[in-house]
Amino acid sequence: MFLLYNIYFCEGFSPIESMKISTLDLGEKPLLLAPMEDVTDASFRCICKEYGADMVFTEFVPSDGLIRDARKALAKLVVYDYERPIGIQIYGHIPESMVEAAVMAEEAQPEVIDLNFGCPVNKIAKRGAGSGMMREPDKLVEITRKVVEAVKLPVTVKTRLGWDEESKIIVELAERLQDVGIAALTIHGRTRCQLFKGEADWTLIGEVKHNPRMHIPIIGNGDITTPEEAAQAFERYGVDGIMIGRASFGRPWIFKEIRHYLNTGEKLPPMSIVDKVELAKRHLAKSIEVKGDRVGILEMRRHLSCYFKGLDNFKETRLKLVTTNDPAELVSILDFIKEKWQ
Repeated sequence: MFLLYNIYFCEGFSPIESMKISTLDLGEKPLLLAPMEDVTDASFRCICKEYGADMVFTEFVPSDGLIRDARKALAKLVVYDYERPIGIQIYGHIPESMVEAAVMAEEAQPEVIDLNFGCPVNKIAKRGAGSGMMREPDKLVEITRKVVEAVKLPVTVKTRLGWDEESKIIVELAERLQDVGIAALTIHGRTRCQLFKGEADWTLIGEVKHNPRMHIPIIGNGDITTPEEAAQAFERYGVDGIMIGRASFGRPWIFKEIRHYLNTGEKLPPMSIVDKVELAKRHLAKSIEVKGDRVGILEMRRHLSCYFKGLDNFKETRLKLVTTNDPAELVSILDFIKEKWQ
């Protein structure tokens, strides 16, 4: 659960009815799928759209990989009409590489180019990329300015509160990023040094949103795991949108749950095993369609395991799910799950 405070600047605030990134209208209180490495591929993005995600983002794409024509990086630029609106997210720490990568990403015709200044993992941040850029805010802003000037599409940024507890620079940084032309800002409510530990602190996200100088959409991210938490984030902090990451893994229907709660004030019943099996089949079929049998099945294993987490006496069946390589056999296992655990 993210930290909640009764902060004075939210009293009497009227949120924007419809959130726009430049001319892209995402409607009222949009729910966005966060970019996640090895998770938000085209098949998962398709499923999240099916369950109500208003906008999705690719896995983050390394700028140096793109300009080297690295096969894996280039594959992440492929987007499909059924997943629009979509943003392609790139990361890096070299200005020239980021500009060149942004121009390449623009050729794939996403709705936005998103700059990743928030990823905290060591292999990225310790190289100075991702949230490692929070230690060099001048360079971060300069990279953003150059990308904005180099592309015609709207440029957005995803970042964190700061590098550590002593350097929470997001309020000033948000103004500077807006000044160089970004169209929206997503803020994760932790510092880089926190990684994903502790609780997300939304107070500074709210402070950015209520800064009278700010006019671009502010999207909050961090620890939104229930419909109630999503509603509280909108009400208490006035954010224009919410980005959901880890809570969607193994539970892409969270977007439907939240939207229903925001619209009605009521919670949907838990998803049935029958519905989960049918979801798993659709996801499996889409993964195979996009990546072929071998890779499509291999990358589905983490999802299949999570879809049925918590079932009693499931260990043996789970082992079959994550070791079977034949599509027809996987479908048979899913049918068995439906019959035994419904």
